[in-house]
Amino acid sequence: MDPENHTRVSEFFLLGLTTNHAVELALFTFFVVIYVLIILGNILIIFTIAHDQRLHSPMYFFLSNFSVIDVCHSSVVMPKMLADFLVDKKSISFEECVAQMFFLHLFACTEIFLLTIMAYDRYLAICNPMHYGTIMSRKMCLQLATVMWMEGLMHSVSLTALTLNLPCCGPSAIDNFFCDVPLVIKLACTNIHVLEMLLVATSGLISVVCFLVLVTSYVVILVSLRNHLSEGQHKALSTHAAHLTVVTLFLGHCIFIYLRPAKSLAADKVVSVFFTAITPLMNPIIYTFRNEDMKNALRKLCRRQIDSQDK
Repeated sequence: MDPENHTRVSEFFLLGLTTNHAVELALFTFFVVIYVLIILGNILIIFTIAHDQRLHSPMYFFLSNFSVIDVCHSSVVMPKMLADFLVDKKSISFEECVAQMFFLHLFACTEIFLLTIMAYDRYLAICNPMHYGTIMSRKMCLQLATVMWMEGLMHSVSLTALTLNLPCCGPSAIDNFFCDVPLVIKLACTNIHVLEMLLVATSGLISVVCFLVLVTSYVVILVSLRNHLSEGQHKALSTHAAHLTVVTLFLGHCIFIYLRPAKSLAADKVVSVFFTAITPLMNPIIYTFRNEDMKNALRKLCRRQIDSQDK
């Protein structure tokens, strides 16, 4: 088809998770609770780390970045998803769709790089403790944070740019509850084979490489801990196993979606729910609230608030 003979699509229609209104209301209630917990949990983490001097270390610096990303990442998709549960016409303009794709990939890609940095930080702390303080200096932490945000920005700009000039002439129905590059490019009235290969070569390859690096680093850490199983290291072993679960859930989605041609599968929506809602909820619990230093800091913060109210 010649795209010049067609009118460019100005908006898309999101098919959502279900067409049953009663189920939509139930899902609205469920995901409102999830979203509030994500926001409150991550803001509490950021506030606690900022106000406790004992938590001003590389690990907690990256954890605070992690919480910022989780708040932003979930906020790109969930408010629109919640609003669409309450209306019949689930539409999104072309501009809003592009913005959603841009920020989704910005925060998702930055989180992938952050997970890799956090694994490297834990590897140094456990396997090379003598040189940890020298290597992970404040300057190095700031440099790593800058690089991960810049890499995420460049990836998002380049990937989103692929969709800007696509002749999307219809149909305009997206079989999910948010816009994503694979979902949009498959609606284009042109050959998208090259775009699919670029998507696999960028998002898919980044996900696979980072996943392999993360798994390798955690395996090395777990093997190192297994040889010295004191009580504290038993807890560390359990924590790192939980970290690996979150990494698998998050990067598993990226590999599943971006390492194949742009077509819809029955499991896509379930995987997307874990990616946008469940994983950001699990991150504060697994990465922070299982941590003894963080729990002590939270107790101290609560006591301080109670004492200030008594006065």
